[in-house]
Formats: sequence, structure tokens, C-alpha cells
Amino acid sequence: MVHCVCRLRPFRSLGFVLLFNLLLLVPALAQVPAKAAVAQAFSQKDISRWQQRARQVTITRDTWGVPHIYGKTDADVVFGLLYTQCEDDFGRVEENYITAIGRLAEIEGESALYHDLRARLFLDSAQAVAIYRKSPVWMKSLLDAFADGTNYYLYTHPDVRPKLLTRFEPWMPLLFSEGSIGGNISAVSIDRIKAFYEAAGVPGHKSTSNHTDVNPYERESIGSNGFAIAPNKSATGHALLLINPHTSFYFRSEVHMVSRAGLNAYGAVTWGQFFIYQGFNENCGWMHTTSYADSMDEYLETVEKKGDGYVYKYGTEQRAVRARTVRLSYKSGNGVAYKDFTMYFTQHGPIAGEKDGKWIAIDMMNAPLNALSQSYLRTKATGYDSYKQVMRLNGNASNNTIFADKNGTIAYWHGNFMPRRDPKFNWEQPVDGSNPATDWKGLHPVEDIVQVRNPTTGWIQNCNATPFTVSGTSSPDPKKYPAYMAPDAQNYRGINADRVLSHKKIFTLDTLIAAANDPHLAAFDDLIPPLLNAWQTVGGEPVNKKADLEEAIKLLASWDRNYGTTSVGQTLAIFWAEKLQRLARTRATADQPLDNLGMVIMANQNTSVQEKITALADVLTDLTRDFGTWKLPWGEVNRYQRLTGKTQESYDDKQPSLPVGFTSSAWGSLAAFAAKTYPGTKKRYGSVGNSFVAVVEFGKRLKARSVVTGGQSSQPGTAHFTDQAPLYCKGQFKDVLFYPEDVKKHVERTYHPGDK
Repeated sequence: MVHCVCRLRPFRSLGFVLLFNLLLLVPALAQVPAKAAVAQAFSQKDISRWQQRARQVTITRDTWGVPHIYGKTDADVVFGLLYTQCEDDFGRVEENYITAIGRLAEIEGESALYHDLRARLFLDSAQAVAIYRKSPVWMKSLLDAFADGTNYYLYTHPDVRPKLLTRFEPWMPLLFSEGSIGGNISAVSIDRIKAFYEAAGVPGHKSTSNHTDVNPYERESIGSNGFAIAPNKSATGHALLLINPHTSFYFRSEVHMVSRAGLNAYGAVTWGQFFIYQGFNENCGWMHTTSYADSMDEYLETVEKKGDGYVYKYGTEQRAVRARTVRLSYKSGNGVAYKDFTMYFTQHGPIAGEKDGKWIAIDMMNAPLNALSQSYLRTKATGYDSYKQVMRLNGNASNNTIFADKNGTIAYWHGNFMPRRDPKFNWEQPVDGSNPATDWKGLHPVEDIVQVRNPTTGWIQNCNATPFTVSGTSSPDPKKYPAYMAPDAQNYRGINADRVLSHKKIFTLDTLIAAANDPHLAAFDDLIPPLLNAWQTVGGEPVNKKADLEEAIKLLASWDRNYGTTSVGQTLAIFWAEKLQRLARTRATADQPLDNLGMVIMANQNTSVQEKITALADVLTDLTRDFGTWKLPWGEVNRYQRLTGKTQESYDDKQPSLPVGFTSSAWGSLAAFAAKTYPGTKKRYGSVGNSFVAVVEFGKRLKARSVVTGGQSSQPGTAHFTDQAPLYCKGQFKDVLFYPEDVKKHVERTYHPGDK
């Protein structure tokens, strides 16, 4: 199943590897050394073509460094977009494509080998090239412009040293088509793939692995928030939209794309992609939140050896398991080693694990052209009907959509790519692949999925939680939908958003920003009362630090459960709750839900009254040891810092940083800032949470405000490295410069790609 070739060769002798599986990848891409790769010698024909197109593209950087890219055609603008992205952060552009095409091990070594195998199991470069060749002319023009803009940047910046990719190819975006963090394959366990493909590969063999299936809600609820406000709740009578993705910091950049062919979109672009992922045009806006709608399934295949291959049971038949060999390269010392893998597939999809002696095949969306087409075409939508028509491509497998338009329509769709299934099966668990009744029966049309349009409550919210509370009393009825469409649980952000939006009668852009920054930490409404009750129970008994504990308990009892940089109660509550949850998790039973609310219930139920008090006493001790006092305002420990601009940032307590009041969304904080300590630090530094955040008002003239984490540039010492950080940390926004006359008033530089 896996054969280790283990022949070390100099990095530049990889030609035969490229003939295998990456035959169509240009030879220059095979260079592995992180600091030795240089852009290949481009042909004069290519250079002349790029120079001609560059003259057709105008880039205006405003005083925040945001690029406004203008061109005659959409392809011109895509060319300029990729050029500016590379200017701002070529490293992240390249890293995203190294990951997408399954070549991470050539940079990181053998530890990333199964990450690459996962990518190749679901789609590889040869398949992407075939799709590119069959793409419609309009899409080919954009794909070509993507490659040309990136390569022109490399040509005009010979000092830039790629880690691996010395030439970009037009098929690459077909492997990176949705814009989500990791896309839908990120839900497939790498550990389980490794355990299976390292095993003997005989049916009935039980692979061994430390991996255990993780409840999808167990991870911290970092997700995203989206709000839409109807005209009847807007002071101006215009629809409003909040765009608030929670991602790893600097995961997307802020851009404006304008062509004379009708493109005029503003918003957040994932590095290396050529479409506005979350944003707006003059007619409408769209916000995506990560969805737990069930868009993929696991099939347990009954497999047995037959001759030189394998067969699997399907009804009364035995069907051949399809096998395909792939050679993967990985960095090893000063050379490169290779491993050959035999990958296996059934009609349900690639084999990506084993359970109880049966192989696990995974069926998921595998339509990159539809996904990329939908991602791009929605940026040119003219309103609700137009946007919905684009959704009929069913190319979005990982997102919910919150929508608003200039006609006053607000809407919500829970997911998009939704297979039809027999509802008698439990689709939350792997199903029997030998039973034909478990096969997908096509896709649900857009009209079938969970959705709401113009609810009477006048508002919509989604915070990665159940769709059955998105509009208060106007929310969809769960009885009308099969369970697999919306298994999503409720979370504290959803509870908080419901409270904020239902209690406010009229919204403006300012009050929508205030709603997005509402400081209440709803989880502590459930966590603090049991602690106070525990103190009443054990308060008269001997406990360590009793005087300090009495003071801390009084402080927590009077705390308003809101976040803020000056709040000592917030510091105590979060440190205590984290400690309590770590203890409670060790006692969790198999049937206890580990979703956002479930973690709080578990912390309350799985710990004794004495343990609750002891945990608080330990927090006082820890804070005093690390900071000299336990009376520590939250802003003293929760910090924003950007030092290097690298994907893996470094942090240092001795270097300047800014206080941040908002916190992890696990506690119900709508504005999210997940922070932790790092080696050598006592303070916590954020790395995940609010990224590009915007509020938009749709009327005769669009109005919008936005803020990003830090700034537009990844280069330390430049003007836009952290110029937005003071706004970001305080939840403040800058004006969006959407119209040409506004941009002209705030110009930093206007140029063509390649200008010196």
C-alpha cells in the first residue's frame, strides 16, 4: 500500500517525479529548497503579453493601502488583483497553493506527507488540468489572468525567492475553489488516512492510530458572524449587512475590483484567489459563515482480496476497488525522498480510513469548476433573484449565506451543496456502503434547503449555530426539513446575537457596529451561578487563600459578565472556566455533547462544588505567580501583537503590544479574539478571530465601513503593517472608499503592475 523509495537525490534532479502524477506541472516547480528557488526564465512572448496587459490595469492604493484595481475586462482586474496580492503577501499566496496542490511535504518534510496524500485522494493536478481545458472561455480567461498576474509579479521582482512554486499555472485555482479555511477536505482526518495507508491493507485488518473521531463542535467555536437588517428596522429604510468572518489572522486581504464589464466588488479575498469571498457590490452583499450542514458522508465498505486487487460488496454484486499509484516527494535533509502510495477508490469516493475492519470511503462535493464559477459569479449578482440563480450551481459545500440587497431583501440559506438521502438512515454516522439505499439520489435544489427570506422580525443572524433560531420567531421550522440538512447545535454567540438583535428596534451603521461588538459573555450566565452557589456551600470550611477567595467571589458576583480591557472579573472568570473545563473533559462520557453549550454543561455537572472553589483558588495562585497580583485587568493579559508578518507569528512580552477587550467566541463573545500563551510568554496573544469586518448600507448610494486585523501589508516597518491595529483592538471602523470620487480624495499611490 505504501512503498518507501527513500532514495536521496539533490533537489534539482526531480524531473522524473514530475512525469509521474504532476506531468503537466512545469519542471521549475520541482525545486525544493526554501531559500534557493528562483523564478524560472520566462519567455519573451510571455513577458510581452504581461506587459501589454499591465498597461490596461490601474491600481490605486488608498491611504490605508487598500488596492482599488481598475481594468477594461474582468480578466484585466484579476491580473491586477493577483499582482497586488503578491505585493502585499506573496508568502501566503504561495503557501495556499502549495497546500492546495498537495506539495507541502516538499517544504516541511515527511511530517506533511499525509497532508499531501489527502489532497491527492480527492483531486490532483492532472484532473485539474483536464477541467481547465474543458472550462468555458470566460473562466479560462480568468484562470489565465490569475497565472499571468502572479508570474508577472515574480518576473518584476527577481529578488523574491519562492519556497517552491517558481511558476504559477492557470489550473491551480481549480484545486482551491471555495475560499473557506481549508475547504471541505479539511474535515477529513489526516491521522486516520495515515493509519490506514501505513497498515497492511488487507480487509479485516484493524489499523492502529491515536486518532479518535472528534465531535465537529468540540473545537473552539471560532467560526463567523453575519447579521442582516431589513428596511423596517433601519433608520434610513435601507437594508444593512454585517460581515464578520472569524479566521486565522491575516488569512484574507481587503480589495476593490472594478471592470468596465460590470464588475464592482469590494471585500475580503483569500490569498491567491481571484474572487471577493465575503463582501458586496452596489446591488447586494453576502456573508458566509462556516456551516455544519451535512454535505459529505462516510461509507463503510466490505472489502476482500481477489487476485491482485480488491473487491467490495454492493448489493448482490462484487465490484472492483479502483487502485491508483501516486508518488509523493518530501524534503529529507539536503535532498528529497519519495514514497509511493497505492490509493483506493470505490463508487462512493476515495478510501480515507478504516473502522471495525471495514474501509471508509468518503463522498463529498467534487465539482471544482462549479465551485469556482459560483464563487466568482456571485460577485456580479444584481439582487436576490440573481444571487439565487448563481446558487443553483450547488458549488458551495462548506458555508451558510447571509444576504442583503438594495431592494430591501434580506435572506439566509443554510448550506448549498446538499445531497438527497434516504432519511431513515443516521447520516451523522458512517453508513453501510453495501446497501444501495444509502447512495445519494442527486442534489437538493436551492428551494429545498433551510432558508428564510424577509422575516417579519426584520433581522437575520447566523453565528455557526442552528438555522432554527436565525430570525427569532420568524425562524425556519425544523419539522419541514430532514435532520441531515441542519444538525448544527446552538452556541453562545447565537444566543447573544438573538438577544442583541431582538431587543433593538432601529439600526444605523453605528448601532450595527455596536451590536457586532456587544460585550456580553453569555456563557458565564450559566457558569458563574454554580460557582457562587458552591461558595455558599464550602465558604465556611477551611480553604486556601480564603480572604482572597472571598474578595474574588464578591468581584465575580458583581461582575456584569461583559468584556472590557479594565475588567478583573473577566480575567478571573475566563482563567477559572478554562481550568474547570480541562478537568471536566477528563470525565466526559461518550454520550455527552462537546458542542459550545455542552462544554459548559459538562463543566458544571462533571465537577464538584469543592473542585469549583479549588479551581478558583488555583487561578489566584497562578496569576499572582505570573503577574505579581491576581487583580489583573483583562487588557493586561489579552494582547494584540504583530512582529514578523510570517504565517507563524512570534510573540514577545518585552515587545510592544495592544490591549484587547473582546475574547474567545467560546464564551459568547460576538467579536472574537482567541488568544493563548506561547513559549516564553506570560501574556496571551491573539491569532484567530475577527479578521476583515465590515458593515454595509444598501441604498441609492452605498455606504460601508470596515477594519482588518493589523493592516494590509505583511512587511514589518511598512506604513500598513499595523496601521489599523488601534481601530481593530477597540472595535472601531474606517470608511470604505467605494466610489471613484471618494478614492481620489485619499490616494496614496496610483500605478500599473510592474511600475517602479
